[in-house]
Order: sequence, then C-alpha cells, then structure tokens
Amino acid sequence: MNRFILLFVLLIALGFSSCTDVIEVEVPTAPPRLVIEASVDWQKGTSGNFQRIKLSTSTPFFENLQESPVTGAQVKITNDNDGTEFMFQDENNGSYFTASFVPVIGQSYTLQVDHDGETYIARETMTPVVKIDSVFQSTENGFDQDALEVNVLFTDPANVPNFYLAKFLRRGDLLPTLFDIKDEFTDGNQLKIIYERLDNEDTGEKEFEPGDVVEIDLNGVSSPYYDFMRLLIEQSGNSGNLFSTIPAEIKGNCINVTDPDHYPYGYFRLTEVDKRVYTFQ
Repeated sequence: MNRFILLFVLLIALGFSSCTDVIEVEVPTAPPRLVIEASVDWQKGTSGNFQRIKLSTSTPFFENLQESPVTGAQVKITNDNDGTEFMFQDENNGSYFTASFVPVIGQSYTLQVDHDGETYIARETMTPVVKIDSVFQSTENGFDQDALEVNVLFTDPANVPNFYLAKFLRRGDLLPTLFDIKDEFTDGNQLKIIYERLDNEDTGEKEFEPGDVVEIDLNGVSSPYYDFMRLLIEQSGNSGNLFSTIPAEIKGNCINVTDPDHYPYGYFRLTEVDKRVYTFQ
C-alpha cells in the first residue's frame, strides 16, 4: 500500500512537471503623464516663503522605480485675491523653488504649470491647523501592551468642520505612515493619535525602541484633499489583501486645460503644519 501511494505521488509530480508551459501575459500600457507634487506647507513659526514643487513623468508599473524628472517647465502660483505671482525657478533636476511665497490663511491660490505646449491648472485654499498640545510615549494604548507607542494630542476647534493629515516618519525608514482624520464626531474635543509599530517578519517592520526618533507632522487640509488622501491610504493599506477592492486610478485637482484627456497625476495642496520631533526613552 505504501509503495502504491508513493508511486501515485511520483506520477502526479511527473505529470505536472511535463505539462509546464510559459504563459506570457500582455500588460496594458499607457503614455507617460505629468506628475505634479505641489505640497505648499507653511510650518508654524516660519515665514513660509521657501517652497518647492516637483515635476516628473509617470513610468510603467513593471519598470525599475526610477524617477523621470521634468525640466524646462514654467511654474507659478498666483494669489487669487490680489494677483500676486510667485515664480518658481528650475533647478534642472525636476525640482522648482521659490523663496518669496507669501502664505495667507483662508486665501485661494492658483497653480499653473506650462510644459511641452500644454497648460496645467489647479486651485486650492490655504488651510490652517491647530498647535499640537503634547507628544508622549506609552505602552498601554495600542494593540500590544508591551510595545512602545507615540501619542499626539491636539484640540479641535469647535463649530468648524476640520480635516487633518498626520504624518509619522521614524528616522531611517524610507516611507512615512499617514493618518487621515476629520472631526465629524469629535468636533471641539481633544483628539489623540496613537502610532504603534509591531514586529512583522514578512514586511521587516520592527517595534519602536528607546533611542528611536520620530518626526511628526500635523497638517490642516481641505475637504477635497482629505477625500483624495483617504482613498490613497485605503488603497495602499489594502495592497495584497485577497478581499480588498481593486485599486482604481485616483485623480487629483490638477487639470490639463489644453487637452483635458491628457490629465496629470498629483495634487496641489496648501496647508499649515505643526511639526514635532520625539525621541523614545
């Protein structure tokens, strides 16, 4: 009986190995699109004069993750109230900067990018943010009662719809962790964000340890930008989940007024940000 079972298994293995075919799947491609990274962030306590915008082109999914910087474009931001223009200088590496931007809370601005015979436009309003009340560490608030976590407290203004984007980046890590927050059910209350990391052999993620340094940003964002980031965070968090929805293309607020079908990727945002740096003890 044992010899029969062994022979049967060997026959199955030989059958599978002899029927192996190489299947080539044709992956759809799309022409490159302009990618606009226009995050105009005004840090509390600074003038906000220095700002940088990055331009690149999209690349096929299965190609090496190398940036394709765009140079030679004309980039400017205009104050929609008084028409003041802030021109961005080309650094010849995909980055464009200005040292003269004047941020005004509640003011609407227009971004214009002219590149390769096409004009791209986006409009956004500078959104304020409250100060962070305190930052401290603990172990009892997260999923693992023994793992270190950082807590961020801030007080939401009452009777005003507010939207926030919180960013946590441990020094040495490549990518930050993002949290999208709105005060729909917490208006006027003190809010707490808890950021914990757990050991994960599959991803290589490690728990926080004493001496780890975390950079924390709390941005006040507009409602459309909140919706945009919420979708991005949901899709990135569902990556690899068998039951997750299929990722869909998410368009930002930048439009191509020359050729609407050749729309760009990216977003033009104007936010005030409060920053903290915390070192675990």
